[in-house]
Amino acid sequence: MTGNAYGDGGAVRRLAAEARARTEELRGELLALSHAIHADPEPRFEEHAAAGRLRALLGAHGFTVEAGIGGLDTAFRATRDFGGEAGDGPTVAVFCEYDALPGLGHGCGHNVIAAAGAGAALAAAALMAERGSPGRLLVIGSPGEEGGGGKARLIDAGALDGVDAAVMAHAAGYDAVARTNLGRLSLEAVFTGRASHASAAPEGGRNALDAATLLLVAIGLLRQQTTPDSRIHARVAEGGQSINIIPERARVELFVRSLDSGYLRGRLLDAVRDCVRGAAIATGTSYTFDEVAPAYDPVLANPVLADLAAEAFGALGRPIPPGSGWAGPAGSTDMGNVSQLLPALHPYVCAVPGAALHTREFAAGAAGKEADAAVLDGGAMLAAVVTSLFTRPESLERAKAEFESATAGGGGRA
Repeated sequence: MTGNAYGDGGAVRRLAAEARARTEELRGELLALSHAIHADPEPRFEEHAAAGRLRALLGAHGFTVEAGIGGLDTAFRATRDFGGEAGDGPTVAVFCEYDALPGLGHGCGHNVIAAAGAGAALAAAALMAERGSPGRLLVIGSPGEEGGGGKARLIDAGALDGVDAAVMAHAAGYDAVARTNLGRLSLEAVFTGRASHASAAPEGGRNALDAATLLLVAIGLLRQQTTPDSRIHARVAEGGQSINIIPERARVELFVRSLDSGYLRGRLLDAVRDCVRGAAIATGTSYTFDEVAPAYDPVLANPVLADLAAEAFGALGRPIPPGSGWAGPAGSTDMGNVSQLLPALHPYVCAVPGAALHTREFAAGAAGKEADAAVLDGGAMLAAVVTSLFTRPESLERAKAEFESATAGGGGRA
């Protein structure tokens, strides 16, 4: 659903134009932030420099900043209150992500996400200060999106208690107001065998690496019998220490995904577990099979917030034709966990045209001219949506009503 279905178009377009002027005023600071994070990629839960840069920028612009929230060293919360007494009006959160991919750098454009989120907060703060509407604006720095489930951990720690809506913008090779990202389980299979000399006494060994190999083959065959939206990825993280020793330990890391949470936790997980068990039986090894990180829920797109984003995109010269702004199922994000808890927006802003995420091409382009435009436009788009939620209560109420309708009966938690 796009194209001003709720009658907010003119107001949102005006807010987007004002917000874009604000992000242009902040151009130097925002692009310096994006480029600095890009040049210094830090993997999940090690993003000390990136989190510090964000905290410093937000603090310099009047936000009250708390570091290390939720027991995560590189998480933070920055707060600004507007109008009336603290706590009056709604609370809206803007998420920033800033972890990099191991070995690939910012191939998912989290430097753009972080700078656009900061730009959104600063632009929205300026617009809110002019209007005097009450509300609380939060910026939540959520580390470890790449496999660590930072947002899920923050939810469990109560970091989103009292939040009415949450937004962020993801870099991509295209513009879109929403995407039905898949739920995901993070799993680990460990096989334990028996070491022996690989040449002098191979018959005395039980080869754990053979078990890992059989697991990969079994998963490859299983894929033919899974639903079209299912995804199973695996890598051998450990496979022996010396070529002349029968490997006594092998460890396989797996991501298992589906849009259907019941299928993911049911038939699909059971089938993968059977593959692990079968590989162990065939090789005479023992095994463990565990969930090693928080599950990622499917993203529950909110049509009201998506329509607001589409209007803002159009005002910024990134038109989203009606019916074309929703992308099909793809990867997974811990923003899905947020979207199952409260109304959430997770649009995509074109930063490296036509490039796929998690590629070296995207990593190289994530600090280029188009990525810089995505920082400024993404920040302005989010600022327009956030300010609309603060100043037009009916927008937030409709977003909440859509959320309640979509989650009636239990929702889609993975």
